[in-house]
Amino acid sequence: MRHSWSLGVLAALGVGAVLADSGLAQTAGCTPLETRPTTAAGRPPAHPGMTRACAVQSRTAFDVVVVAQGLEHPWAVEPLPGGDFLVTEKPGRMRIVSAAGVIGDPIEGVPPVVYRVQGGLLDVALSPRFETDRTVFWSYTEPRADSLTGTSVARGVLSADRRRLEQVRVIFRSEPGSRLPGHFGSRLAFDRDGLLFVTLGDRFSPESRARAQDVDNHFGKIVRITADGGVPKDNPFVGRAGAAAEVWSYGHRNIQAAAFDTEGRLWEIEHGPAGGDELNLVQKGKNYGWPWATYGQDYSGQPMPNSTTTREGTEQPVYYWDPVIAPSGAQFYTGNAFPEWRGNLFIGGLGSARLVRVVIEKGRVTGEEHLLVDHRFRIRDVRQGPDGLLYLVTDQPKGELVKLVPRK
Repeated sequence: MRHSWSLGVLAALGVGAVLADSGLAQTAGCTPLETRPTTAAGRPPAHPGMTRACAVQSRTAFDVVVVAQGLEHPWAVEPLPGGDFLVTEKPGRMRIVSAAGVIGDPIEGVPPVVYRVQGGLLDVALSPRFETDRTVFWSYTEPRADSLTGTSVARGVLSADRRRLEQVRVIFRSEPGSRLPGHFGSRLAFDRDGLLFVTLGDRFSPESRARAQDVDNHFGKIVRITADGGVPKDNPFVGRAGAAAEVWSYGHRNIQAAAFDTEGRLWEIEHGPAGGDELNLVQKGKNYGWPWATYGQDYSGQPMPNSTTTREGTEQPVYYWDPVIAPSGAQFYTGNAFPEWRGNLFIGGLGSARLVRVVIEKGRVTGEEHLLVDHRFRIRDVRQGPDGLLYLVTDQPKGELVKLVPRK
């Protein structure tokens, strides 16, 4: 028999405070997926449903099929029309992997990247009109003057033989640069109007992360640009003196996962500090709090300086993870191969080595499932193919492209 305990009964038993602090109270009446102690103690959620959602379990059995092996630290996978895939490797190579798993030679024309720690060749996205314009967009760590680096976005036309990128040009450079080798972001996502959203990290240092709260720079921001790198006139900070006109939202830490849902809304999942990974619904001009509002703590075990969980003028996350999942790559599932997954959000987990399935109803997380836990994949990206299957790349020296296939 399963018992459903109310918060009042739990409090009477003397355990309510413990549950509230751990986040377990947020899922009274069901079994939460996460039951481990929290990393950041003393930081309870602001309202129910923000963490430790009810555990859900897929009814559809599936197999994990390896499509290709031997990719060096792949960072992104982008399905191509016809069933092949564009894959980026962090050291600076872009390749086509055929539907049959044949790994092609590096595509020529990719500009030099700084491959160090978290830097390198990062995300890749097809133009919304790729079938006619053959244009590819990618983000990467670009070398700058005086040993500085920054996240940049370039575009180029894939040649008819798919061996090289032509007419290559940089359409966006994050400013200012930094010498630090971490927190570059960066995911690329096109909206229904063909505008490009680019996610950018805070570059990790105390000085640069503080600037995530200022809109005069690109640290800890999501920017919105045209496919040519221009600034849309309705961006929120256009015309404000001293502001970076590309900025769409701010107060982020390090976003390596972002996706649009079927309603055209942008969601991002960002790496927080210890115990503070966040799922946010991104809104125009909003401040998402970092580093002054966070549910995590410093890696030293101390609170982030001057931080609280809530702060006036900042947005609360829709959901957060403590312990963290280390998110990278995201996809809202819309296919037919797994009907029960339609509308669910899938997130790759790096340090957690799992595929996270999130059920969202009316803008709130109502269920969570962790898949592939036994495989121990460091999942860097997850994408839906034109066949309705889910494709993943694993972050390893000899990384793999794998797919999830319904079991027959």
